[in-house]
Amino acid sequence: MTDSLTDRDYRDTLFLPATEFPMRGGLPKREPDWIRRWDDLNLYDRLRADAKERGAKQWILHDGPPYANGHIHLGTAMNKIVKDIIVRSHQMAG
Repeated sequence: MTDSLTDRDYRDTLFLPATEFPMRGGLPKREPDWIRRWDDLNLYDRLRADAKERGAKQWILHDGPPYANGHIHLGTAMNKIVKDIIVRSHQMAG
């Protein structure tokens, strides 16, 4: 008889490249090491100094209080997320 679908190992039937990357990212485990490394490299200050040397215009996003008009809701979260994306993209662009 044939194997049931749940018992079949499909790895040999697919073209999967050989890679050293883990199957899962493990962000909660790995992120503290990344942040520690960035701190050791003084990365943020180096990015700011580089932007200043290039004469890049300083960019500031003024953000008001989160609960100015009532109770917190999904729009409040969306507002903060969009502002975070904008600030990070400007930082990465220099």
